[in-house]
Amino acid sequence: MVTVGILALQGAVREHACSLEASGAEVKLIKRVEELEDIDALVVPGGESTTMRRLIDKYEMFGPLQEFAKSGKPMFGTCAGLILMAKEIIGQEHGHLEVMDIKVHRNGFGRQRESFEIPLNVDGMEGDEDYIGVFIRAPYIESVGPDVKVLATFQDKIVAAQQGRFLCCAFHPELTDDHRMHGYFVKMAEEFKNELHNVSK
Repeated sequence: MVTVGILALQGAVREHACSLEASGAEVKLIKRVEELEDIDALVVPGGESTTMRRLIDKYEMFGPLQEFAKSGKPMFGTCAGLILMAKEIIGQEHGHLEVMDIKVHRNGFGRQRESFEIPLNVDGMEGDEDYIGVFIRAPYIESVGPDVKVLATFQDKIVAAQQGRFLCCAFHPELTDDHRMHGYFVKMAEEFKNELHNVSK
């Protein structure tokens, strides 16, 4: 079993935990730097990206999160988490963690009153049914680098992508009963852990 951490500084932490556990992972809530050592993968949840960055800095987690990403361990950013992982943010001079080669438009689909749900065709999802994306003050990805795989689009805007062991989506997968996005990420974590185990033999 893999242990997946959730950066528990802000956002829908409990809902992510439920989906990860339903996907077969053990879950740990991450609030301190040293807790990053005990996990195989990390979810960076939604919330408000500026507030989350301020809390990351307050608890001196910025550098350790970048090192976590450099270690090769999988990371999954949802909504604000996607913004935090992006290399470039439109309207800002710098990104935050800058671990994914993507350019992001904050609040790209409008403010709170423009929240909506829409069926999506997500590449790699098991089953024939569309995935219902819940968009709340959602960003979108305007462009991606050559190593980034686009997993889903809506209105010609990229709303889910993967770059190696980094996964992101503009919607809130934790707010549905469909656990396939979390299952996809847990599988990424399992594959990474198995590779480490085989190398250490």
